[in-house]
Amino acid sequence: MTMLTPRTPAKLAPPGRTRRLRKAAELESATRLAGERLAEVSARPAVQVLQDVDTSRGGLTHGEAVRRLGLHGANVVAQERAPHWTAQLAKAFWNPFIGVLVFLAAVMFWQDPADPGVLILSVMVAVSGLLRFWQEYRSGRAADALKKLVTTTCAVRRRAGSGSVPTTLEIPMDQVVPGDLVRLAAGDLIPADLRLITSKDLMVSQAALSGESLPVAKADTRTEDLGQHATTDPVEADNLCLMGTSVTSGTATGVVVATGSGTYFGSMAGTLVGERPQTNFDTGVRKVSFLLIRFMLVMVPVVFMINGLTKGDWEEAFLFGVAVAVGLTPEMLPMVVSANLARGAVAMARRKVVVKRLNAIQNLGAMDVLCTDKTGTLTEDRIVLDRYLDVHGAEDGEVLEYGYLNAHFQTGLRNLLDQAVIDRVNEAEEVVVDARFTMVDEIPFDFARRRMSVVLNRNAMTDGPGRAEHVMITKGAVEEVLELCTHMTDRGVAVPLTEELRRRATSIAADNNRAGLRVLAVATRRITAPRDTYTVADEEQLTLVGFLAFLDPPKASAARALQGLADKGIAVKVVTGDNELVAARVCADVGIEVGRVVPGSEVDALDDTELRALAARTTVFAKVNPVQKARIVRALQADGHTVGFLGDGINDAAALRDADVGISVDTAVDIAKESADIILLEKDLTVLEQGVLQGRTTFGNTIKYIKMTASSNFGNVFSVLVASAFIPFQPMLAIMLLVQNLVYDIAQLATPWDRMDEEYLRRPRNWDAKGIFRFMVTIGPISSIFDITMFVVMWNVFAANTVGEASLFQTGWFVEGLLSQTLVVHMIRTRKIPFLRSRASWPVMVMTVLAVLTGLWLPFSPLAPALGFTALPAGYFPWLIGVLLAYCTLTQLVKTWYIRRFGTWL
Repeated sequence: MTMLTPRTPAKLAPPGRTRRLRKAAELESATRLAGERLAEVSARPAVQVLQDVDTSRGGLTHGEAVRRLGLHGANVVAQERAPHWTAQLAKAFWNPFIGVLVFLAAVMFWQDPADPGVLILSVMVAVSGLLRFWQEYRSGRAADALKKLVTTTCAVRRRAGSGSVPTTLEIPMDQVVPGDLVRLAAGDLIPADLRLITSKDLMVSQAALSGESLPVAKADTRTEDLGQHATTDPVEADNLCLMGTSVTSGTATGVVVATGSGTYFGSMAGTLVGERPQTNFDTGVRKVSFLLIRFMLVMVPVVFMINGLTKGDWEEAFLFGVAVAVGLTPEMLPMVVSANLARGAVAMARRKVVVKRLNAIQNLGAMDVLCTDKTGTLTEDRIVLDRYLDVHGAEDGEVLEYGYLNAHFQTGLRNLLDQAVIDRVNEAEEVVVDARFTMVDEIPFDFARRRMSVVLNRNAMTDGPGRAEHVMITKGAVEEVLELCTHMTDRGVAVPLTEELRRRATSIAADNNRAGLRVLAVATRRITAPRDTYTVADEEQLTLVGFLAFLDPPKASAARALQGLADKGIAVKVVTGDNELVAARVCADVGIEVGRVVPGSEVDALDDTELRALAARTTVFAKVNPVQKARIVRALQADGHTVGFLGDGINDAAALRDADVGISVDTAVDIAKESADIILLEKDLTVLEQGVLQGRTTFGNTIKYIKMTASSNFGNVFSVLVASAFIPFQPMLAIMLLVQNLVYDIAQLATPWDRMDEEYLRRPRNWDAKGIFRFMVTIGPISSIFDITMFVVMWNVFAANTVGEASLFQTGWFVEGLLSQTLVVHMIRTRKIPFLRSRASWPVMVMTVLAVLTGLWLPFSPLAPALGFTALPAGYFPWLIGVLLAYCTLTQLVKTWYIRRFGTWL
């Protein structure tokens, strides 16, 4: 059994938790009320239901339908709409760092409208916000394009007037109203919630609502139907068809009892629109942002007071304090994060992953638990014949032959099981149908008998010329077929079916059911007195031949993909609406340690604390409804896990929204795609695995920038504090600080294109504000050691120790400071030895070289006088090289100690 290590939950409820709980309560209440209404409809006689909705078997008149359309509205469910582009644009600029920069730019403008720093900060703010807006706007449009923009129609019975003859019309689904009589046939979508009035051989696929992979049978119904016993789950009622499901076979007529938001599906969809709860990424960014802002709010006043008191020029001290505030603020963080996310979205699109919400990329990298459905993810979403067994459980080709003849010669619409038998034979070419077999008659399938029979003329089974013999082949549910059997085939010989043999045969079928297989029995009867027609009464004295066992087979790639996710620290939990036996079989086939399968009914019996413990130790949940799926997700989140949820049905929508990252596919129902953050163009865990790696790369490059910038800025400010206390002039001009910060930050724009070490990608990564602070105060002071060393060199070696020589001192520190913080990037970006065991990508290398050359060029450039620089003497550069080499060496030593002490780096 896969066990999850409980993580220490936060002392305070995570942001969005209250909203999640409120939404969950709304969903539970809405679905319960809708379910109760439908249960009442299911229990009433059909005639009474027609009266309740004020209609007749002839359908509504056109005028009445128009009136009801105006009264009830269009038959559509609530959908999440993207905000107007202006709202998206405003939201893109809603970031604490951008707020700090705007405030600082306003202060600088108020102090001096011509200050070049105002323009620099304005450009940073504009580029960062616009880049984020454009990427999210474009991703939203790409996701919308995945929807099939076609008009879907349905057949309804209506009349021109009260005395006219009813006709069947094809109308758009959104024009269906309560009281309409809808005609259903194979392939039709159920347009609304229907109470069946008449139905025959109706099979409905309810996978989108219930998660069951096989279609379910609805009861054969007549107008005089008296209803069934009340049910607590309308999905299981055999005289109801619900919106969001589809017909696989059979025919029916149903009266519409609810449309749009009043349907069972609509009751769920209506509670899922609106503002989404905050995710792991949102809370992580907020914590880190306010950590750095609090640090700035503490340090800047200290720098201001020290400079004002020691220099006596409060205006200059104020400008210097503002420059220090800019230096402490990682102003390029919004831009680097946006560039990281944008690049990640493009890279993931190449891997068949569409990112709807950019924040989800980093949540995907941080994900350590993936909850997934079974059908189509672990399985191929198709039924195959897995076994054909005799009455002893041994494989027998005769069973396959008889099963094939039954499926091949029936004239009714074949279901998925029939087609699976035919496909198996066609692939193996084990049975040949030729002139030996002639169709005589058939007894069609119905849901009372749960079997069907064909009668064939088999000329090969003759005892002499001119004599033909008919053989009846019956296939159906094990219990119903066994009731009719008097004999069984034992190694090619028909023997009486004793009670002991009957129990043994039943046990074989039960064993296969427990293995997660759907089992049908096959029986035959030789008819020595042939005739042209046969009835149900002829289904007697059958000889049991064996069993056919069916399975939705696991994907060939599933086991490998699951192992790949496990190797990357992601625990996979299967949360399915299918039954326990099928879920356990499939999970075992793909290598999941199943343990005890927990049914959804058990989830309802537990409180939140108990469910947290159960979710941590359980791998497979079966027969779970939408509310239970969402509760399981929240229980895992409450244990400190970052949870992803992969689903494509209506019943997955609530869990998709509550998860830290909701993942769906382009073939999913609309509400699932709208609730998801990421859409896979291929429902395959291998595709998802590649997305996880890209998410971790994106997250890693973001953390690189934050840690490099925070530690470097901390070191610089610490150096400023020391210099301000002991040096009689400003250690660096405010404009110099801004230029240094600008050159460094521009160099860091290449960070999103850097590579990550393989070791970093092996496990989930999460935001850790305390870790960032610890990193900052450990690594930052290293730069201060060598800044102070350069102070001593400039003061004593180059005599830059008077106000008249302040420019030389400031220039020398500017160059050393810029080059040290640019080069230390390569020390911090990897836990390995840089350049030797881990090299940065070529964009990072190029930007590093450009930043270094810019720092060396500026003191000798035409810009030098305007910026306050002076040319450095030749003797300065050997000292510079020595300081930089010592700095890199000490940083590597401290890095080695830090990793041993704390077990982490980035």
